[in-house]
Amino acid sequence: MADTVGPGESAAERIFTQVLGTAWRGRVGVAGTGALPAVFPVTELATAAIGAAGVAVSDWLLATAQPYATPRVSVDRGRAGFWFASSLRPLGWRVPPAWDAVAGDYPAADGWIRLHTNVPAHRDAALRVLGVPADRARVRTAVARWDAAELESCVVAAGGCAAKMRSTAEWESSAAGLSVATEPLVRWTRTSGTRDPAPSLPGAVAALRPLHGVRVLDLTRVLAGPVATRFLAQLGAEVLRIDPVDWDEPGVTPDVMLGKRSARLDLRDPTHRARLLALLAEADILVHGYRPGALERLDLGSDVRETTRPGLIEVQLDAYGHSGPWAGRRGFDSLVQMSAGIAEAGMRVRGADAPLPLPVQALDHATGYLMAAAAIRGLTEQRRTGAGCRAALSLARTARLLTEQEPSPNHEHARDTTDADLDSGVEHTGWGPARRLRAPLEVDGVRFASALPARALGADRPFWGAAA
Repeated sequence: MADTVGPGESAAERIFTQVLGTAWRGRVGVAGTGALPAVFPVTELATAAIGAAGVAVSDWLLATAQPYATPRVSVDRGRAGFWFASSLRPLGWRVPPAWDAVAGDYPAADGWIRLHTNVPAHRDAALRVLGVPADRARVRTAVARWDAAELESCVVAAGGCAAKMRSTAEWESSAAGLSVATEPLVRWTRTSGTRDPAPSLPGAVAALRPLHGVRVLDLTRVLAGPVATRFLAQLGAEVLRIDPVDWDEPGVTPDVMLGKRSARLDLRDPTHRARLLALLAEADILVHGYRPGALERLDLGSDVRETTRPGLIEVQLDAYGHSGPWAGRRGFDSLVQMSAGIAEAGMRVRGADAPLPLPVQALDHATGYLMAAAAIRGLTEQRRTGAGCRAALSLARTARLLTEQEPSPNHEHARDTTDADLDSGVEHTGWGPARRLRAPLEVDGVRFASALPARALGADRPFWGAAA
């Protein structure tokens, strides 16, 4: 880690090397002070994941813009941490709460369990199992009668989302944890078909907006996928997000919709499915977070996707890995933190009386930047060979970057944002004016910005370009 890594920061070096191999040495500069106090080195995870995305951009520039020297990458540790919380500072309005009133950690008869109820269907499933209405006090009373593992299994079987709090040792010795441990951080697969590489951009455009002309079809939900596509949009990509007709995520949309257009389609409707295939036929990158088998059930399996768009770059996300008994399990960052031992370590090391997760949804954000890096690396390889590829990542595998490190009472001291951390202009979002944090990443010659302010889901029509 050029410039600032000292002999006492072996955890930082380990995380950087796991994320980037040895490619970061001499290429990634790190400055600033951290902002994420936690029992695991979360600031280093944030810095490494964002640095990985920066190195991918640098390599893309080498392949397309042919600069005189390898573009240098620099990450600001403090801003990296701030972006892992929220990049938006509203002026005179508030972002809606991130959590449903029922969501949270509850003591069971033999430990702790987390219920994730932000999605109405997931909340209904949990309440059906517990046999109570959406009242937090009654939920707490009902949960206390259950064995945590049994309740977790019942809620998941009912179509909901829950996670028992496990220690790292418990997770790593479980069948699901053992499977995740064998998976690479990014699993690469060559897809069928090739396409002619895009022509080089004019030097000035390539440097300022290196993904200008790249079309990204975004089929993701909270939170890792939207973080990935936000990063691609800041590099000039045309990102079109597609959501179901009844989907909403008001607590995060103002933060992650920067630079994107958004439309709604019901993929169970043949006409809407045909429109999606028409979009896919003109896309360069597909990013999705559907669980294994979900796209196949919509008749949008890998063979259909590859036939529709030969040479496609596809990046897919799963919560609990791509192998083993939990490969198809619904999951979110906060649940994986409970399952993988992160919340238990926080509680134990800090002497807390309840699960103590990370101060931010770090698994989501880190995986998002790693997904963006994978998408750009796929483009770079496609330019060389014409071949498409599929990159698969998971929140549980990203969690291992932290749980392989020794927990400590405090890996970082917090700091507050200052005016120097904010862009000078005002972003007129779909909810009101706001200021956006300055980008945590610098790549020589690249401007991280977007002409499109954050806007509500479904604000556009499902077409590329001017027709949108």
